[in-house]
Amino acid sequence: MNQIFEDNEYYTGPTLDDKLVGKAEQALGFRLPRSYVQVLSQRNGGVPRKRCFAADFPTSWAPDHIEIEAIRGIEGEWGIDSSSGLGSPDMIAEWGYPEIGIVICVMPSGGHDTIMLDYSEVGPGGEPSVAYIDDDRIPRRIASSFQEFLERMKPCEHFTS
Repeated sequence: MNQIFEDNEYYTGPTLDDKLVGKAEQALGFRLPRSYVQVLSQRNGGVPRKRCFAADFPTSWAPDHIEIEAIRGIEGEWGIDSSSGLGSPDMIAEWGYPEIGIVICVMPSGGHDTIMLDYSEVGPGGEPSVAYIDDDRIPRRIASSFQEFLERMKPCEHFTS
């Protein structure tokens, strides 16, 4: 998981510690996946080096992939638990995303689509899958875990569109 983020701290929150993680979990009502917390311990949110994910279905973004702009951290303006209007609960309410879990990515579309940790099959204490939510607001499972999601991310140059 080394070198996940570019050297750009725009979306980065405060240095992560157990207290911030616990506070976010309590506020959101979900246990965060260990792999997500490990990534955030390196940098608490930011722009990943690999920002595209191959999709076997067309999206509103492209016929063969999804692109993310950033991975959300904890606290700060862009944190999943932020009260700035950009936190996960606010994004779900504003954009009508399904209430299946936590919005974890900033998207180039500005909210028309998103990536979420999906707890719908495991409950708030389980290990969530990762779902893509497009304009139709129907969750499409794209990875069985956050770890798998990261491992399958590719540089966007791999895609033609």
